[in-house]
Amino acid sequence: MRLLILGGTEFVGRAVVESALARGWEVTVFHRGRHEAPAGVTELLGDRTAPDGLAALAEGTWDVIVDTWSAAPSAVRDAARLLAGRAGRYVYVSSCSVYAWPRAVGYDETGPVVAGSPDAGDVPYAEAKRGGELAVLDAIGEARSLLVRAGLIIGPWENIGRLPWWLGRAARGGPMLAPGPRDTPLQYIDVRDLAEWMVEAAERGLSGPYNLVSEQGHTTMGELLELCARVTGSAAELRWTAAERVLAAGIEPWTELPIWVPRAERPEMHNEVYGLSAAKALGAGLSCRGVGETVTDTWAWLRSIGGVAPRRGDRPGVGLDPAVEAKVLAG
Repeated sequence: MRLLILGGTEFVGRAVVESALARGWEVTVFHRGRHEAPAGVTELLGDRTAPDGLAALAEGTWDVIVDTWSAAPSAVRDAARLLAGRAGRYVYVSSCSVYAWPRAVGYDETGPVVAGSPDAGDVPYAEAKRGGELAVLDAIGEARSLLVRAGLIIGPWENIGRLPWWLGRAARGGPMLAPGPRDTPLQYIDVRDLAEWMVEAAERGLSGPYNLVSEQGHTTMGELLELCARVTGSAAELRWTAAERVLAAGIEPWTELPIWVPRAERPEMHNEVYGLSAAKALGAGLSCRGVGETVTDTWAWLRSIGGVAPRRGDRPGVGLDPAVEAKVLAG
């Protein structure tokens, strides 16, 4: 199989490349040259946002094309139109954020989605991802398009900072704010499981939208943070703190305390992030590794690069100010 990935040097793209190479695929990576490409690929350089930025893609045919673009849908449109006649299957990494608000627990691929346009420029994230989906469908057609609506993605190569922040916080040790309840259910997808499923699904010729995430309650906030403390070998002392007290201190779920969304206090937000149905993908072969493997491997990766994870410049920072944490714990 011949794969072209638009991106391919960071997080999801990097995991897709590694998965395809492990299967013996011929992989071409089109990127801007800002990060080193994985060994064993053919590199094409270009900036899809610049005039003539797709010139390097003027020739070539591929069995599978994967696009991870998260910004202006018009960039997806331009690439998809250029490559439409030279792609066997086009895989677009979208997001569960495309579903309209509010969302009931167990929402699936049949749920209503936000409005979007393939011709849009800079728009909010949900509209950008929906516009990207429409761009692919318009250029490639439904039969050859696979729309991967991912939930929370964590694991090695993460450049958002969510799990790396918790690992870094645990490694510092000392009293550590642990937002409760500890049995708050989580669901996510390890980036490697996401990549493996995408590559296999493309090989099998699957099409249409799929929610890519574990089953609901795959792990809990308690298990996740206890594993962070354990794998880092630190002396962190988890101080479980009621959600009401955390929120009363003005601390924002998801951003200041990554991954955490209290189910009782923020039910709509919790449903949005942790209420997806993954039945369709699970029925199509999705397999999700245990949280222990994800946390352990992410810590090993962090240590291998010096302990500081790369961060995307187009996403807001995450994490809690140590002074705020100390104040809450002292109160």
